[in-house]
Amino acid sequence: MRRSGTNDRYAEYQTQLLAAMRALLPTRGLPLIDGDRRVRWSDRVLVIGAVLLSWLPGSKLQEAFAATRETLVAMYPTRRRPGRELSGFLKALRKRSAGLLSLVTKTLRERTAEQAGRHWRWKQWVVLGVDGSRINSPRTVANEEVFGCAGKTRTAPQQLLLTIFHVATGLPWAWRRGAGDASERHLLRDALPELPEHTLLLADAGFTGYDLLGTLQRAGQAFIVRAGANVSLLRKLGYRVREERNTVYLWPVDEQRKNKPLVLRLVVLGSGEKRVALLTNVLDQAVLSKTEIKALYRQRWSIEVMFRSLKQTMGKRTLRAETPNLAQCELDWALAGFWMLGLMTLAATGVKQGWSPAGALDVVRRVVRHRQRRAGTRRLRTLLRGARPDRYHRFGPKKARDWPRKKNDRPPGTPKPRMAKPPEIAAAKRLREQNCAA
Repeated sequence: MRRSGTNDRYAEYQTQLLAAMRALLPTRGLPLIDGDRRVRWSDRVLVIGAVLLSWLPGSKLQEAFAATRETLVAMYPTRRRPGRELSGFLKALRKRSAGLLSLVTKTLRERTAEQAGRHWRWKQWVVLGVDGSRINSPRTVANEEVFGCAGKTRTAPQQLLLTIFHVATGLPWAWRRGAGDASERHLLRDALPELPEHTLLLADAGFTGYDLLGTLQRAGQAFIVRAGANVSLLRKLGYRVREERNTVYLWPVDEQRKNKPLVLRLVVLGSGEKRVALLTNVLDQAVLSKTEIKALYRQRWSIEVMFRSLKQTMGKRTLRAETPNLAQCELDWALAGFWMLGLMTLAATGVKQGWSPAGALDVVRRVVRHRQRRAGTRRLRTLLRGARPDRYHRFGPKKARDWPRKKNDRPPGTPKPRMAKPPEIAAAKRLREQNCAA
């Protein structure tokens, strides 16, 4: 018979947290009990431990690991206890992380589509955003050799994290990581097979490469991408039979002229210094209007909120792992932990209401670290229901003070399309005739 008291009420919260996490994990392929009795960290316990470790604060891994193990023991009071040593946990995670992460992300994508419901698609598309950000690692010799410092002085070893996220839910969908000086375009190209069918990808000015956009178009994916002043566009090339006033062509001057030009639509928003030029391969204005393009692109800003939550709220601006392999594992499970935290909260608040990463993380940390007042009197789902974003009306600009280290990057400007020259028109005509003949 269960005794009443604070410990039992605390255990009830651990049971609820475990149930919420279990609902987001694969039902198969993630065993709780390993066949080998010598294994302390079974696959399921290892995954839950990695996620808990990403949620818990602490400047050192040892501190967060102690709280993680204590929570696991409370979650599984009748099971064999996991190992006490951090080194054993890290060894198991480093060895099995890639395979376990593949299983977990597959299930998280299914749960995201289910949770989004009617918000999963907008019109015929799944609207996804993409962007990259750099994450610091401890300044060790191994980290500096593997990750580098992105070509800047006085910076720590960094990983470039490219994240694709679902705009309506604000949750990750896929990510790739590389050294600090890696290419965002190359990382995105590697992640393209993981995009759902009929995706509408929102991207910033760093993704306007001919190869990348051409790959997206050939895959049947739509995109809205910002174009900077360094992008060369052509008008009146004659490759498309019916050219509109906003029809432009992306056709680099090199060997790629042997390939057909990309037919795009140029949409310019704003005026003066605040002008923003966007390129899309959805040419029909009846299918995607200028007003809709403006509204969609503004939603791309939510990925900046996601990066801020990952770095500031979850404390991942600088990782805790001191070796490259473990730093990569830590970053992977930080994204998985953020994803699971969002799904748990959206199940309580609803997609339309949105969710607050700071509020959700505060609830989970109070539950885990025994600081939930009146424990057992309110359900975990009820507590998470309060983790909603602020909806207050702002009367002044949301602009921080001009701190000494604040970045003041110049905007990318807008392209100036030029009229196609006669030799270019002739070359485009030959390509069109060859394609028609084929």
